[in-house]
Amino acid sequence: MSATVSTDRRRFLATLGVTSAASWLAFRQQTAAAVTTRSANQQIGIACIGVGGKGESDMIETSAGHNIVAICDIDEGRLARAGERFPNAKRYVDWRKMMEQSDIDAVTISTPDHMHAPATMTAMKLGKHVFTQKPLTHSIYEARQLTHAAETSKLVTQMGTQHHSAARIKNAVQIIADGVIGKVTAVHAWTDRPGNFWKQGLKRPEGSQPVPAEVHWDLWLGVAPERPYLPGLYHPFHWRGWWDFGTGAGGDMACHILDPVFTALQLEAPTLVQATGPEPDSDSGPEWCEVKYTFDGTSRTSESLTVTWYEAGRKPDRALFKAPDDWAGSDNGILFVGEKGNLFVGFPEPPQLFPAGDFADYQLPNHAEDNHYTQWTQAILGEGKTCCPFEFAGPLTEAVLLGNVAFRTKREVIWDARLMMARGNEAAEALIRRSYRNGWEVEGL
Repeated sequence: MSATVSTDRRRFLATLGVTSAASWLAFRQQTAAAVTTRSANQQIGIACIGVGGKGESDMIETSAGHNIVAICDIDEGRLARAGERFPNAKRYVDWRKMMEQSDIDAVTISTPDHMHAPATMTAMKLGKHVFTQKPLTHSIYEARQLTHAAETSKLVTQMGTQHHSAARIKNAVQIIADGVIGKVTAVHAWTDRPGNFWKQGLKRPEGSQPVPAEVHWDLWLGVAPERPYLPGLYHPFHWRGWWDFGTGAGGDMACHILDPVFTALQLEAPTLVQATGPEPDSDSGPEWCEVKYTFDGTSRTSESLTVTWYEAGRKPDRALFKAPDDWAGSDNGILFVGEKGNLFVGFPEPPQLFPAGDFADYQLPNHAEDNHYTQWTQAILGEGKTCCPFEFAGPLTEAVLLGNVAFRTKREVIWDARLMMARGNEAAEALIRRSYRNGWEVEGL
């Protein structure tokens, strides 16, 4: 496909916009009419956007008991491999064309971050249930719009934060809810990324190389600004280190690690966000960053709560844990500091209470594991609900992305959630709501 999107395709995208109150009402009526209901013994027709890497496992997991009717990937090599597993699925390199297929009930979206919202809003506008990988969106405005869309439709939504369905996370949430460590006075959360898995603090190299015949580069760029192809630098994986496509370590891991913090403590939007790290670069994420969020207190916290996020292997002072000297710790985890003691939750380590002697007689909860994907498909069939619908996932994503805004503008974010505005930080506006490449605009996003 050429860099210039066809007139028909532009017109198709333009019909997906929702901007005014009247448009939102029309959107709600249209999706309500378009949603196809299924009885519990019926199969769902599922389309998958992005079928390599994480997209491959998303496709396989959601296929259990259901029909993969369409698959899409800009890399024809990956598309062919997925087609071997699901030979009856129609194949596409352009997800917008795929959306016109009539037998699609639900869509999984496993693209790089910058294409999550456009594909998700398109699917929702057409009455399709959606499973979108974390982070839900690339920008705060997109998260707000998808949250609104979920609230005003009858669609079943789920963000791909599979840890939320894990037994150890449910056990940790129960410990907090039961008041075992008392009111939580502070939270520390950390990850070993970037550094492991991908690099940041990069300088964009000069030059370009020919695009491989099997890669549709313009479709991969999508809404992002145009740039030359260089093999291995962006596609298929290292896109996360570049702001045009990814959302850094926060988007990759904070949506997982801060999820139980929001759930257990019933947090709403932060009121203040402050970030430190190396000098920001407009192109690539930082080699490391620390973000301090301030929240209004809840019934499970002190009057005001600080949540500190650490990246690239940085961690809170070990003395804060009150753990035994031989405790192994974790590369990715959470420390809830409470009035009566501390709760550690690892990724993937199970919950532990410190000082251990103070909780020797406490019996840990024993919740069952859920399948995050089956939960979504069963909810589409009318059985139960999803645990990470966009009404929850959207605000969580907003908070995570505010850390990037504070870092990139080098200024604190005094957040007015109602107005979606960083007071006194004019530079934040361009990051809160980004611009799309000409020909790729989606109204309402």
